[in-house]
Amino acid sequence: MIAELLTGRRPPGVYTWPVDRKEAARGAAEAERAGRRVFWLDVHDVRDKRALLERCAEEFLLPSYFGHNWDALQDGLRDLSWAPANCGYLVMYDHWRELAGADPAVHQTLLEVFTAAVEHWRHTSTPLAVLILVTEEDRENAPVGLPDALPDA
Repeated sequence: MIAELLTGRRPPGVYTWPVDRKEAARGAAEAERAGRRVFWLDVHDVRDKRALLERCAEEFLLPSYFGHNWDALQDGLRDLSWAPANCGYLVMYDHWRELAGADPAVHQTLLEVFTAAVEHWRHTSTPLAVLILVTEEDRENAPVGLPDALPDA
């Protein structure tokens, strides 16, 4: 999966990735070695918009003037000048199930923001891709919070 993104055989996008966290960590390290800036957005214990935006501010190193709203997050993910990358960005979205169950609308809006950010960076020298980690723990439970349109990585 990571190799396909790094070589361009798979276009930038928002994908689900059936993976265990050790394999995901190896993939993140591989992406970093290849010059990608990796953000690991772990939303464990995040159950609402306020907490999610705070976690995003931390993980994406958003500037102090970040407005803690959806427009500000979208603007931040379209800028990222404070987090330069040699050849692209990779977001690993982890522990999403808790947020998706607690506030499906917030989770869905985040996916929409990710999709817009991917589109913004798509035809640049630093494309952005988002991998939604689907661990064994996630697969044991009934699917929740992922639109059918998201392809598996």
